[in-house]
This record gives sequence, structure tokens and C-alpha cells, in this order.
Amino acid sequence: MNASSPPLALAFPQLERTIGCAFGETVLESARRHGVRIVGACGGRGYCGSCEIRIVEGEDAVSNEANDGDDSYLAHPAKTPPVAWVRACRTRPGSDCTVEISPRSLAPIVRTDATPDAQEALVPDTLIGSRDVELSAPTLDDAECDVSRLLRALELPDDAFDLAAAREMPTRLREHRWKVRARLRGDRLIGVAAPGRPNLGLAIDLGTTNVAGFLVDLDSGRQLATLAIENPQGAWGADLITRIDAAARSKESFAALRDAAREAIDVLAHDLCRAVDADIDDIVDAAVCGNTAMHHLLLGLPVASLGRSPFVAALSDALDVEAREIGLAFCAGARIHFAPNVGGFVGGDHCAALLATQMQWSDARTALVLDIGTNTEITLIHDGALHSASCPSGPALEGGNIRCGMRAAEGAIEHVAVGDDGTFGLRVIGRSAPLGLCGSGVVDTIAALRGIGALDDRGRLIREHRHVHSLEGKAAARLAPGVLFTQDDVRSVQLAKAAIRTATELLLQRARCEAADIERFVVAGAFGAWLDVGRCIEIGLFPELARERFVQVGNAAGAGIRRILVSESARRHAREIARRCRYLELSTAPEFQKTFLRCIGFDRGTDARRAR
Repeated sequence: MNASSPPLALAFPQLERTIGCAFGETVLESARRHGVRIVGACGGRGYCGSCEIRIVEGEDAVSNEANDGDDSYLAHPAKTPPVAWVRACRTRPGSDCTVEISPRSLAPIVRTDATPDAQEALVPDTLIGSRDVELSAPTLDDAECDVSRLLRALELPDDAFDLAAAREMPTRLREHRWKVRARLRGDRLIGVAAPGRPNLGLAIDLGTTNVAGFLVDLDSGRQLATLAIENPQGAWGADLITRIDAAARSKESFAALRDAAREAIDVLAHDLCRAVDADIDDIVDAAVCGNTAMHHLLLGLPVASLGRSPFVAALSDALDVEAREIGLAFCAGARIHFAPNVGGFVGGDHCAALLATQMQWSDARTALVLDIGTNTEITLIHDGALHSASCPSGPALEGGNIRCGMRAAEGAIEHVAVGDDGTFGLRVIGRSAPLGLCGSGVVDTIAALRGIGALDDRGRLIREHRHVHSLEGKAAARLAPGVLFTQDDVRSVQLAKAAIRTATELLLQRARCEAADIERFVVAGAFGAWLDVGRCIEIGLFPELARERFVQVGNAAGAGIRRILVSESARRHAREIARRCRYLELSTAPEFQKTFLRCIGFDRGTDARRAR
């Protein structure tokens, strides 16, 4: 078989799909190209093991050329079902074959978003408006052009129109017999629709892991529908650096990552409009927030400089662009407002979160807002100054790069407790058999293992403990049949925990205050809404503060971008917040290494910022 051979057929019975696989292509690459979801936290680099599959049928189903000395790769005899799972990123088919995907990749996602203030009354303060008008039809004696005819009826200047609106105008005027709704941005015509059509706005929180959409009636400010989906860019890796590396390596990967972000927004727009019996061209305005990398990828801005020190963005200020320039088919002249970035990876999503949570932090002398996720952004507010930083906490705290980790889907263990007899008590999403661990379950597992003495202060699993077993020569704790928590998993959590706690400590140092001074600790993010604050304190993720100082607010970025969508004053306020933030690049801080090493263990007694 060679490069000129016709593509192979990969059948996925669980999805009722068959796709083509090019010569030399891995199963993961082929699946990614065809939109078949196979979790690949490391982006296909071969070290996370999350893309497990089984080749259940096929002659010469796995080419030996893919092995490269990797003992996790198995070349199975013709038509012989494999006895073990293999990694899709290391498996290159040599013939047509049938592929079984891991249940952890297939489990229906349950918790992709949390917005506790979804019904918050928003007062519209927007430039978007509309007017229903009835025109006289042209005649031989009155052959004025369509654009001028409508602008004259609206009492607008001759040039007050968007070219895209002019392109659709002749058809719309005649289709609706000269009775139309003129859509306006200030004194400029941006679209023509049937009389009475709604003016809708779409707010998007473009997260690394999830993409959340909120459909809003711009006339009333009322939220009509909300939906969140998994960010399809996850096929190129769970963390930002992996995606940036992929985008920087080739123009094709860059374009694919940009298309994935655009397609996620397109899917949300269609599904949300369908839910309220609206058309996608009823979306007259939109607003997007995301971290700097998500922002750049969607806009088509180069990201290579974000992947290396000093991590400089191409663009930071707020920006308005035509929706059609992004490739989104909204109202003809619809624009997308991009919330401002702060610096480094602290992007518009954190700015939106600060906007939404201002009531929680503005009246405190010292407060901290932590938006926890794959990329964690933190702002410390002290004596009116805002100090901001981001840290690459990675996907471990959301179930990524964990051997049996998974998203918050059916079958995910979300809570782990230890009974009086020393056995594990598990709470599983969907009340089904446990398939793996989601983020809150990962944190609980660390705390539970610490509680029963199976995990020491340095993060070492105690092999002699009855809950710890040997797996491929390494220690692992068994939580349920088929669900293990390994020594490597502990290390991944330690790195994430240390990154977040180090960022917190360095911000405190910069502001010359201590953790005990924090009057309000605001935990934002959809994942943060499900965390057990007590467990986070136990493992050293959060400083030891009284529980009443913690506030969990869910998807604050989503709440903030909804405000930005409907309000010009909120847009100005968001820009002011971004300008007030004093960005700290952690890698350049003199105390970074020392602080990180101090925070990597689980010994709470060494907490240098222990609350008084």
C-alpha cells in the first residue's frame, strides 16, 4: 500500500459512522479530520493515553510502522480481536477496520456550563434597533433605487447602509411586498427582515474546554436560551500550549483550529435559534470572550508569540468585526464584539468574569477572583489595585491527562468519600456504573487518599496500603472496577495545584499582603461551581480561610459577556477593568521556582500564608 492508494474505511459502529483514513494517517488524525470525537488530551503526542480504542475487526488492522518502539502499540493478527486497548494517536490502519471507542469518550456530557444568574434582569443599552416600514412599490414614474427608497423612508442619509444589507434588500423587499423591518445600528441600516422579526443577540464564552452560548432578546434584555458544547479544538489537545504548538507548526493546523472555533459558534447559533423558533439571521449582534489564545485563533491572528516568552499578544484592546468576516452567517451587517484582553493568557473571559463579579469584590479591601480551568486566571484586588496573572494549570483538574479521567459526563465519579470501614463511597453522575473521574472527583480522590493515609505529604502513594496496588510497575489506587488513580495522576494534580497556588502566592507578594487578608475569595468557572471548597483547602489548592469567605459563582465569564452584549456602558466598563489590571508574568518572578516547589506537596503545615 502506498500514498496513492484509495483511502481506507474506518467503521465506528457505536456512532453508526464510517470515515476515510488516508495512507499513513493515525486513527486519531482521521477521526479529527472527520469530526469523530475521540478524546486526546495531549493532542496526539502519545503520552496521555486518553485516546484509547480497540481494533475489533480488520486484516492487517494496525501497521507495524506506527510502533516506533512504543510498547503500548499492538500489531494484532489478521481478524483477531485485540486483548488490550491501544492509543488512537499511535495506531495507523493497514486495511479497512472496525474501531471501538473508549466508553469515556462516548459518555454524554452533562455539565458543560453553570450560570446561576441566568435570569438576571439585563437593562438594554445597545445601539441595535429596528423600525417596521411600508414602502410604495416602484413604478415607471417612480423608479428610485431600492436602497434610496428605504433610506428615504427611514429618514437616513444616502450612505447610511451596510453593503451586505444592500445585497439582500431587493429580494427581501419584494418577498415581503414592500413591508419590512429595517434593522439598525445607530443610524446605519444593517439588515432587512420580515415585519415583527426579533432582534437577537448572541453572547459566546469561548473556553478552552467548553463553548457556552447565550441567546438574548436585545429589545428586552431577556435571556431566551442557553447551551454549552465541548470545544472541538480539544481534538488538537486539552491545553493551550499544545494547540498553539499545533497552530504554529503548519498553516493547515492553524486553519483547522480556527475553523473548529468558528464551527462551534455556528452550531450554538443554529441550535439556540431553533430552540426559540427563530432564524439565524435574526442574530443582529454578538459578543465573544475567551482567553488570549482562543481570541487569536478565532480572529486568525498569529499565536506563535503566545507560545514562548515573553508571551506577547498580537492584539489586546476590545474589537468589533463584521460577523461575515469570521465566516458566520448572521444578520447581513451583524458585528461581533470581542472583549478586551489583559495580558499574557489573561483574556477577555477573565475581564468578563471581573465585570460580572464586581459586586462580590468591589467593597472588600482585599479580594481574589479565581477563574479555574485548563488555563486558570487570577486577579487579586487590594486597596483598589487589580493584580492579574494566569497559570497553565492544565487539564488534570478537569479530568484530562488522568489515566481514568473524563469530562463531567454520565458515569463520571464526581465525589469520593471514605466510610468508617475505610472503603470508598462514590457518587456517580447519572447514577450509572463508574467509568472514570471528572474534575471534582479528582480533587476528592486526592483528599480521600490523604485522609486514609494512602498518600503522603510529598505526593507518593504508599504501596503497602490496602487500597494501593501495582500497575505496570507503578503504584495505583483502585476506586472501582476499571477505575484507577495512578502515581502519574497524582503528579499531574500536584503540578496543577502548585501552579494555581504559586500564582496566588506571587500575587499576594506583589500586593504586599497575605492570604489571611483576603476577605472575599471568589471561585469562578463552570468547573469551580462543583468543587468542594473544603477538599480544595485540604489538598492545598486554596489557602486556609474561613468557609464563609469563599463564594462560588459558576460561569462568571458567561454572565459578564451577556452584559457586554446588551450594554454599551458595560463594554466601556470592561475596557476600563482591563486597563486597570496590572499583569504579572509569573515565569519572570524571582520567587517563582522557590514558591512552586514549596506548593507542590500536600503538607498544609508548610503553608507560608496560613490564615491567622
